[in-house]
Amino acid sequence: MKKLLNIAFSSLLSGFALVSCNDDDDYQTIESIGKVKIDSVKIANDTMAVFSIQHIKTYSTYSSQCQGFYAYDYIYDSDFKRTVTAYKYITNGPCAQKSYSAVNQINFNPQRTGEYTFTFWNGGNNWITKTIVVK
Repeated sequence: MKKLLNIAFSSLLSGFALVSCNDDDDYQTIESIGKVKIDSVKIANDTMAVFSIQHIKTYSTYSSQCQGFYAYDYIYDSDFKRTVTAYKYITNGPCAQKSYSAVNQINFNPQRTGEYTFTFWNGGNNWITKTIVVK
């Protein structure tokens, strides 16, 4: 048993020797996080079965290559109402100032039957509202 542990430890050490840390890695630091408006929302089916999963796709536009999707703020306002705000990250690296659109998704897995109302932040005081009936 002791020999087996020595062999495993030696293998582990040699594995560490093969991995190097390179300070020249091509990464950028996230400088800040901010809201990004959701331009449009695609829901494949406005009716679904309870306990099934539906992918709700959101589309947003980013103003440069230094920005990208960070996370959703997904708030349960009540049993059947959800408010969704998307957030972007902004990095400090050199990047093209070319805007681009990106798609992200929420996996909706309802545990109760009912009519669910989703509101997605669309900038300012504007919201996109979608309803899904769960049977």
